[in-house]
Amino acid sequence: MTTTDAVAHLAARVRTTLAVRPPGAPVVVALDGRSGSGKTTLARRLTRELRDGGVAVTVLHLDHVYPGWDGLAAASACLGEQLLPRLRAGLSAQYPSWSWVRDRPGPQVEVRPSEVVLVEGVGSGSRTSRSLVDLLVWLEAPEPVRHGRAMARDGDSYAPHWRRWADQEEAYLAAERPERSADVVVLTGDLPDGTRSSPVSPAP
Repeated sequence: MTTTDAVAHLAARVRTTLAVRPPGAPVVVALDGRSGSGKTTLARRLTRELRDGGVAVTVLHLDHVYPGWDGLAAASACLGEQLLPRLRAGLSAQYPSWSWVRDRPGPQVEVRPSEVVLVEGVGSGSRTSRSLVDLLVWLEAPEPVRHGRAMARDGDSYAPHWRRWADQEEAYLAAERPERSADVVVLTGDLPDGTRSSPVSPAP
């Protein structure tokens, strides 16, 4: 299945859920997966597909929430305990951003809900978030492919931290098993940039 088919499949599921959702209660979509699995690319395309169809979308990138290179667990907890409860209720939420350039906290950022709240980032499918998520998508690709994408994207700034971050991902997967709770699994490993073939299947 092509990436276009994957986006169309997910957009259709979002629209179906949105059609029966009371006004003011957003549909929450989480795109989870390890670094380099294609979450940001899929988020961008799904957002464009929905907006082109007249659906308002708020996108929350967990890259902006992680408090540094050791912050996966903290951001995941913040999402499930603070951000999603408010956004799901139709309320604005705030989080302390992180300056990766300065390696220190940045300003508070306000997130306003809309018809669809799309969260992308590893940790978005944690147990604390699952009851607040309508559609959990797990993206999967082999490590060499993911590593190549991540290095092409972030280069030398990420290289020293790849293993450090991967260890946190492994701990998260072992404890939370988000792929087992996913509504949809998207495989993105056939091409280095994941732009052509992206099979979609229901989670087992």
